[in-house]
This record gives sequence, C-alpha cells and structure tokens, in this order.
Amino acid sequence: MIVVWFVIITKFCEAYKSFHVLHNTCIWTGDILYSQKKAWKDPNNVLQSWDPTLVNPCTWFHITCNNENSVIRVDLGNAGLSGGLIPELGRLTQLQYLELYANNISGPIPAQLGKLTKLVSLDLYHNQLSGPIPSSLGNIKSLKYLRLNGNGLSGIIPKKVLDLVLTGNLTEMNVSDNELFGTIRTSKKRVTTITQDAKISS
Repeated sequence: MIVVWFVIITKFCEAYKSFHVLHNTCIWTGDILYSQKKAWKDPNNVLQSWDPTLVNPCTWFHITCNNENSVIRVDLGNAGLSGGLIPELGRLTQLQYLELYANNISGPIPAQLGKLTKLVSLDLYHNQLSGPIPSSLGNIKSLKYLRLNGNGLSGIIPKKVLDLVLTGNLTEMNVSDNELFGTIRTSKKRVTTITQDAKISS
C-alpha cells in the first residue's frame, strides 16, 4: 500500500512540476510580448487581445504556438504599429518567424535578436529602422529569409551576416533601400541578394 501511494505521489509531483514549468514559461513569454505592446503605438488596436490577465499568450491574436505552448510566430505585418523593438524579444528562444514588415517601427535592431537561434524568417522590411545591422544576426544559422529593405539602416554589412550566405541556410537576403555599404558575395547556392543601394557593390 505504501508503495502504491509513493508511486501516486511521485506521478502527481512530476505532473505538478511540468505544469509549473509550463505555467512559468507562459507567464514570462506573455510578459515579454506585453512589454513590446507597451513600447508600440497601436492606433488600429490590433493588439487588443494581448491582455496580461490572460496568462497564456497562445490565445492572443497574431501569435502562433507549438504543442509545448512556446511562441513560434509573431505575425504583425502591415499592422500600423510604430515605436521601437525591445531587446527582450531575444528571450523568445523558440521563435521561428518574426513578421513585422510594413509598419512604422523605428530605432535600432536589437543585438539580442541574434539569440533567436531557431529563427527561420526575419521580416522587418518597409519600416523606419536605423543604425547598423547587428553582427549577432550571423549567429542564427537556421535563418532562411532576412528582409531588411526599405529602412534607414547604415554602416557596413557585417561579415558574420554575409557568411550565412555561404555557410548557413540563407536563401534570401534583401538589404536594399538603406544607407549601407559593403560587398555582397555570391555563392553556388540559390541566394537572392537585392542590392540597389549605390554604396553597395556586388
């Protein structure tokens, strides 16, 4: 009888621990996304469902989660948002798609986005971003689509980012219509590099 109770208690503790971890994960993920919401102006109320009293952000519009309730997609293209990107976005470690194109997002691209090592697509094109392209983006070996065109980015295109063309999975990189300079190298891989800026040589 004691053995049976021990097994039951052990199973209960394991289940409680799993729930506790999942609950805490949802809370801090929701905190990050809600902090980003507060950093933006949202005249169209597209983020109305991002309610901090709803613990699980997987219930929010424009958010997609996997079976483990980890956020894997943020889809907010052409949403009329303005404001900056918070560094804490780099803590969404399961994120695969960050789609924020065609808004009025301004300021720098946080270097912390380089911690999103499962990211497949980073679409920040047609915004008002400024400053350099962080070299930390070169850490994202899973990245296939990097579209930063139509911003006010400046400086040298980091070598680590260019190396993704040769050593990573990067199949499309668009950095046109910025104030960048540097050399876009080509490879035998099928890569689309659009380099319309006068300061960029190919």
